[in-house]
Amino acid sequence: MKRALITGITGQDGSYLAELLLKKDYEVHGIIRRASSFNTSRIDHLYQDRHIRGVKLFLHYGDLSDSVNLVKTLYDLKPDEIYHLGAQSHVRVSFDIPEYTADISGLGTIRILEAIRETAGNPRFYQASSSEMFGKVAEIPQRETTPFHPRSPYAVSKVFSYWATVNYRESYNLFAANGILFNHESPRRGETFVTRKITQAIAHIKHGLQEKLYLGNLDAKRDWGYAPEYVEAMWLILQQERPDDFVIATGETHSVQEFCEQAFGHAGLDWRKYVEIDKVYYRPAEVDVLIGDASKARKVLGWQPRTRFKDLVSLMVDADIKMLEDQLSGRVPKVDVGQH
Repeated sequence: MKRALITGITGQDGSYLAELLLKKDYEVHGIIRRASSFNTSRIDHLYQDRHIRGVKLFLHYGDLSDSVNLVKTLYDLKPDEIYHLGAQSHVRVSFDIPEYTADISGLGTIRILEAIRETAGNPRFYQASSSEMFGKVAEIPQRETTPFHPRSPYAVSKVFSYWATVNYRESYNLFAANGILFNHESPRRGETFVTRKITQAIAHIKHGLQEKLYLGNLDAKRDWGYAPEYVEAMWLILQQERPDDFVIATGETHSVQEFCEQAFGHAGLDWRKYVEIDKVYYRPAEVDVLIGDASKARKVLGWQPRTRFKDLVSLMVDADIKMLEDQLSGRVPKVDVGQH
């Protein structure tokens, strides 16, 4: 049985990755930050399975700012694979808290890489890199050889983490790989990210609980895929004979306005009646268009996206409408997950 450690296990990608690895009979460990209330809603169903079916999922308190704790965790667990997904991952927020973003999203990666060296283990290391690193793009589409031009503190920190991973691979012969993932969404996407903000607003508008949706730049174009499929690529990257870096993307780009049109239309609404522009949501430096070329991933990993843009938007809208209806009717189940 392989043992995997996931930072950011309570996030969208972390929860889907944990599900995938458990299905593959891994023993899965996750690092979570201590808070006054549990922030584990995305993995609570897995914790329930842990108590009922003996699923091997274990959570450990820790923080990417605490190098001593990371070293101790690696000494204790000796994982076969490490998936580093934890970060301050909201691009717009990174402009408001750039130092914290750099510390967690940038230096946090160095702390884990150093912990690997310190513990003298030989785990395979996956770094969650981002299409935001391309920023003011040098070419369309973007591939593994496209130069980076980051346009936010978040993107800058991800470029740092990307090159740190490459440097430790080349300097210390670590199995350290980057997955340059373009935007990937799901019903588990954080509520402050634009796609989920749109689909959740639609559910509230349908039930008369919200009148307007305020957004920023509707012209920004992104390459949107389905998160459960993207975590499959993460796993595949660590199953190769040699570590390497891969772009993971659909090869299609759609604007935020297109997302609105498709999402509101799926719910039988005219988006123009409800969407308003608020410049508070504009970034100081915009990224106009991102579209990825995942041909290397198709050739080497055998990976390719299966869920198309329209289907992705529809499933997110349907999920948020159902979730709100369940909440309003009191049908949302309470899960006893025990003490984490």
